[in-house]
Amino acid sequence: MFKDLSNWVQEIRVGLNCIDASSAAEQIKTAGGTLIDVREPEEFNNASADGAVNIPRGVLEMQIIPTITSPDAPIYLHCATGGRATFAAKQLVELGYSNVMVITCPVESVIGSFKQ
Repeated sequence: MFKDLSNWVQEIRVGLNCIDASSAAEQIKTAGGTLIDVREPEEFNNASADGAVNIPRGVLEMQIIPTITSPDAPIYLHCATGGRATFAAKQLVELGYSNVMVITCPVESVIGSFKQ
């Protein structure tokens, strides 16, 4: 039996740190951290948050270590709806990153919160 995607995402989020876009923007502004957009490059190029780094979900595990070298560095993940960011966060935690946050709101909220 297949799992419903939205229920599966909710199950995975139980063990993760979740945050809204305005809180993430404030934390990055005051304490630092990296905003990673895990959407595909075309999505990122169409509209992206100021300061975001694009590492698509499909290549995240291969590209994250050269990008974020400290396992304790704050990482804020977002996508269009929060689903890919949730799966990405789970993988980063399994890789050993300890300060990973999932931005759970739609991409429009993220882009608006990070405008300079």
